[in-house]
Amino acid sequence: MANSNVSIFDELSIDHVEFYVHDTAVAAAQFIDSYGFEIYGASEPADSVGAIRSVALGKNQIRLVLTMAQGADHPAAAYVEQHGDGVANIALTTSDATEAFTEAVRRGAAAVAEPAERDGLTTASIRGFGDVIHTFVQRPVSSDPRTLPAFSSVPETGARFDSGLGEIDHFAVCLEAGQLTSTVEFYEKVLDFQMIFEERIVVGSQAMDSKVVQSRSGSVTLTLIEPDTSLDPGQIDKFLKNHGGAGVQHIAFTADDIVESVGLLKSLGVSFLSTPDAYYRLLSVDLAKHSVSELQELDVLVDEDHDGQLFQIFTASVHPLGTFFMEVIERLGARTFGSGNIKALYEAVERQRAEGEAEK
Repeated sequence: MANSNVSIFDELSIDHVEFYVHDTAVAAAQFIDSYGFEIYGASEPADSVGAIRSVALGKNQIRLVLTMAQGADHPAAAYVEQHGDGVANIALTTSDATEAFTEAVRRGAAAVAEPAERDGLTTASIRGFGDVIHTFVQRPVSSDPRTLPAFSSVPETGARFDSGLGEIDHFAVCLEAGQLTSTVEFYEKVLDFQMIFEERIVVGSQAMDSKVVQSRSGSVTLTLIEPDTSLDPGQIDKFLKNHGGAGVQHIAFTADDIVESVGLLKSLGVSFLSTPDAYYRLLSVDLAKHSVSELQELDVLVDEDHDGQLFQIFTASVHPLGTFFMEVIERLGARTFGSGNIKALYEAVERQRAEGEAEK
């Protein structure tokens, strides 16, 4: 007898992340020059829905696709017009794209693209949150995970440098007020995700609510955040206004050694958010790796939970609207997302401000 608890969504993983961008060459250069990614594929000429130009690039288990619309009919054109460059598609690997699509739609998902087979791969798409979709990707067992329909391979030139980045840890998603509960329910009902963490973060006169949903496989994690609009507006409100609705605020890349990776990235010109010295003076964590001086020199934050510690740092946004940035994270067992860093960093900034005023 078949196991009734087995679901087509049990083994979902991140196949690739597609960005819609104004200019693929400019967007690709940022990832290549700043993060050591390599281009390994490019799209074939125009298809029936409008001329497009896409490039596939990445490093280790990180696979990105950058798509630029050459014509007004392609969805990338409308997306970029409203949001600017941003994440448009979080594609998910599955053993059967047709079954995954059919079951997701049966459970209430909005269909975007019916199942189609090309170059040995079967794909189908549903709507996720905001203007972000999920494409199910079914690959032959022996398929190179970097191959994509209608893409041709590009000769590898060899990595210019190794940034030490390994895979996508999670996506941070900003939702409009009142959408958090329904979005969690969507992922639980439609894709069998599980809510693994929730918290309310109060920062001065601002507040945000967050719930984390994760695929059964543990490979796909979304940190969903909505603002408390009864309090003062904060960074989530600003994102929603500038982005024009819900969307991916940042992607977290894992690092084997965050000190080495961030040190290298900074030397290559990547700008990170700075941390006041007061943060490190107030730090009470018994560090399992790295030293306080190493973290302070690079502005790296540290937090811990019952399972271990994590080190993280956020890049300064280079997006014209300030609506997208990156995170680098190293986990030493910790499974949460550094909420203590937000509170501690805020308190440190406030104390430093107060000390400065007292000296006047």
